[in-house]
Amino acid sequence: MVTLTTYIHRLSPHRTEIHTIPYTMEKITDKVAALPPDSNYLSLEFFPPKTAMGFANLRDRLERMARGLKPLFVNVTWGAGGSTAQKSLELAEICQRELGLTTCLHLTCTNMSRRLLDKTLEDAKVLGIRNILALRGDPPRAAEYHDENDPEPTDDEEFSWAADLVRYIKKNHGDYFCVGVAAYPEGHAEESHPREQSLEHDLPYLVDKVQAGADFIMTQLFFDIDAYEHFENTLREHPSGAFQDVFIIPGLMPIQSYQMIKRTTKLSHAKIPPALMARLDAVKGDDEKVKMEGVAIVSEMIERIKEIKSRTHTPRGFHFYTLNLEKAVAFIAQGTNLIPPGTPEEDESAILPDFPQLMINGSSVPTRSIQGLSTRKGSIGSDPRDRVIVANQRPSHPDFEASPSEAGLMAEPVNTRANTLAISEGEGVLGREATWDDFPNGRWGDARSPAYGQIDGYGVSLHVTVPQALQLWGSPKTTEDINNIFIRHLKGELSAIPWSEEGFNAETEAIRDNLIKLNSKGWWSLASQPAVNGLRSNDDTFGWGPQNGFVFQKAFVEFFIPSADWRVLEAKLKQPDMKDVVCFYATNAAGDFVSTDTVNFRARMAADAEGAAGEADPRPHEPSTNAVTWGVFPGKEILTPTIIEEVSFRAWSDEAFGIWSEWAKIYGKGSDTQKLLEDLKEDLWLVNVIHHDYVEKDGLWELLFQ
Repeated sequence: MVTLTTYIHRLSPHRTEIHTIPYTMEKITDKVAALPPDSNYLSLEFFPPKTAMGFANLRDRLERMARGLKPLFVNVTWGAGGSTAQKSLELAEICQRELGLTTCLHLTCTNMSRRLLDKTLEDAKVLGIRNILALRGDPPRAAEYHDENDPEPTDDEEFSWAADLVRYIKKNHGDYFCVGVAAYPEGHAEESHPREQSLEHDLPYLVDKVQAGADFIMTQLFFDIDAYEHFENTLREHPSGAFQDVFIIPGLMPIQSYQMIKRTTKLSHAKIPPALMARLDAVKGDDEKVKMEGVAIVSEMIERIKEIKSRTHTPRGFHFYTLNLEKAVAFIAQGTNLIPPGTPEEDESAILPDFPQLMINGSSVPTRSIQGLSTRKGSIGSDPRDRVIVANQRPSHPDFEASPSEAGLMAEPVNTRANTLAISEGEGVLGREATWDDFPNGRWGDARSPAYGQIDGYGVSLHVTVPQALQLWGSPKTTEDINNIFIRHLKGELSAIPWSEEGFNAETEAIRDNLIKLNSKGWWSLASQPAVNGLRSNDDTFGWGPQNGFVFQKAFVEFFIPSADWRVLEAKLKQPDMKDVVCFYATNAAGDFVSTDTVNFRARMAADAEGAAGEADPRPHEPSTNAVTWGVFPGKEILTPTIIEEVSFRAWSDEAFGIWSEWAKIYGKGSDTQKLLEDLKEDLWLVNVIHHDYVEKDGLWELLFQ
């Protein structure tokens, strides 16, 4: 129902106005129950962006996806231990209040104070949110996260499992919240190798969650459709009968890039069947082909899931882990007819271009058929592409825009549902602007992108359990012990360090000796790459992108360094003859920051103050952006998948220093190891040094080892 509500906005500290607005207060269960049998619906998941620019850009993306895809509801993720609490609530507010989207807020219960948990649930009520996805979170480490202001919990208020959270919500809030829980079609695995991963092992816990009061089940991502069919059949036939009245929503992740899906499946222990992996391996050097093959793979999965779910004659839901991106989701949703019919005003006939056909089990499937949506081709039939019709102004891009008189018909509103969908799919000038960040590169991408940062938006986490951490890293007592951890990782003797759960790629071999030398000094490296000057894009080690191209790289290295050593290195990097040789960024846990940009600006200001403005750097002070990987390919603009700049470095540094504290928490308070790690966090600087001369492969290392 729609309710008129007055509330005091208290979640964002910069706004305190009193508002009276209408908003939808529907539970997911109510919305699903109102759908016709055998109908389809979709939902979308987003995480809070790491930067303010990413947040602003996600707002526009959310509005487009809401208009074009018509999700039944959206999910907003929650960081480990409540680490993204404020940002998650702000994003939930945008979805629920500003865009009128039924919103489901994720909530973890382990390693988070009960006071924060209670406050979050009350804040959700203030926002009109009536849906919670109850998750456990990281394995419980209660002693480390204990809040002294929390009251002593009763026996039934200890949070070790998601079922505990479900019971707590139902006990304290009755039926106000619709509560969902997560499930793993292939079984959940906490260890680094899924030896104990099995659905049968998980079933008692899932039964407990449902019997505690869960209203629906949402699965984690999967690619093994046979495993999903076994999962759904097992639940429907379970002797407890617990799952008879609970609907199951499969979770699907569009394949955005080859490296991203490899990392995601490693973290989630979701298996990719060999036949699907072979299809991705065949195109892994071309991001665009990987994305389109991924669209086809997920589309095929959806058609199989429709068949599986048709046996129950109930509405069929599909949940998309969007990673804050829109293009692949839009292609999949449209090609598989998941977009529900809209109103006549929404479904106005609009100019839509041709799209590549998806191949599903060897047969082509039209990608432009939307239930109830009429589409037609543009009237300028001789054009190599359809053009957007612009009214009341001259076309600024004649190749992609046309006036009404040129087109021979009146222009439709730009924001019709069909045009919005075409924009989300990257078509035309507006589409390219909307999907400019369609190939994110984790923390090395553009900080303006909503998808910037790690793929899960989960916040600061070691990504391993306490037993795994102790087995991997032991209990270091000295800085020499830390040296050995980093060096053993470089040599392949350790599978992970706290800042990376992945091994090294082949190109690291070119600079491995230099990295070992650097880490032996107590300068602990987190990221690096060698210089590359115009190698073929099909090079076995350094190649990427389409065929017949050339790739380039500037050498850089990012590392923690003791403050005493940093003062010496800083003086070297600030020398005038270094200005056009290197660019650097440096910060510490206290937030002190210095970079090449700040040094140049201060030098200019000092020169101006002395009346020597003519000798000062005439360029205005603007934070630099360093493309450290780029490629040149036939028929394409220069591609720059890896950049380093101030905003992204600062955003990452917060997480990098936070990991020191996460690592320290696994040891007893006051222990030698805990004290060592916290002391290091307070003393160290995080530094990134980029060497501009990509022709001189040893230039960076000669500078650092002088």
